[in-house]
Amino acid sequence: MTESRDAAVPFTARDFRTTLGRFPTGVVVVAAVVDSSPAGLAVNSFTSVSLDPPLVAFCVDRGSSTWPAIRRAGGFTVSILAAGQDDLCMTFASKGADRFAGVQWSAGSGGHPRIEGAVAWLDCSIHRVDEAGDHQIVLGEVHDLVLHDRPSLLFHGGRFADLVTRPSAEQPEKSRPAEVALAGLHGLDVATPFFDVLSARLDRN
Repeated sequence: MTESRDAAVPFTARDFRTTLGRFPTGVVVVAAVVDSSPAGLAVNSFTSVSLDPPLVAFCVDRGSSTWPAIRRAGGFTVSILAAGQDDLCMTFASKGADRFAGVQWSAGSGGHPRIEGAVAWLDCSIHRVDEAGDHQIVLGEVHDLVLHDRPSLLFHGGRFADLVTRPSAEQPEKSRPAEVALAGLHGLDVATPFFDVLSARLDRN
């Protein structure tokens, strides 16, 4: 049973965070080499923005001590973390930690750290930074990427989660009404590159 709230009662910051935490996300490490040393932070507010030009975005707390250094570098690499990289994620989310201690990484085409074992790497330059309340919205232009066939690390409800995929190609058309309806919603196929891919996939099936 879903718990309801009285609309007349103001919601708290905790209500807001808990509610948005029900939206499953992936987790990435945004990293750059700054003054010959690697710097990075964990982010779960990462998303695709545009195909032409290829843009991605993430949000970072204005109180972050790491982001100003990455911003000075003018670019960064996004490493999409893989299932099983929970501890690595926690390290990059911790304050005061030596985040790259014991972490294997290599320099990408932009010279910034690509975390070994990640699902994918996207090498970006900073396209734009906008102020948004207590966060900044960072747009990055992707100049290079590498994809590996690995399951992704997910975050949901304050916990790490596993991805379970459904072999939709093996299911009869009549058993997928929700997917068909999703593909037909006006505007959804242009909302993000993800929906472009989903729409094309459903058309093929």
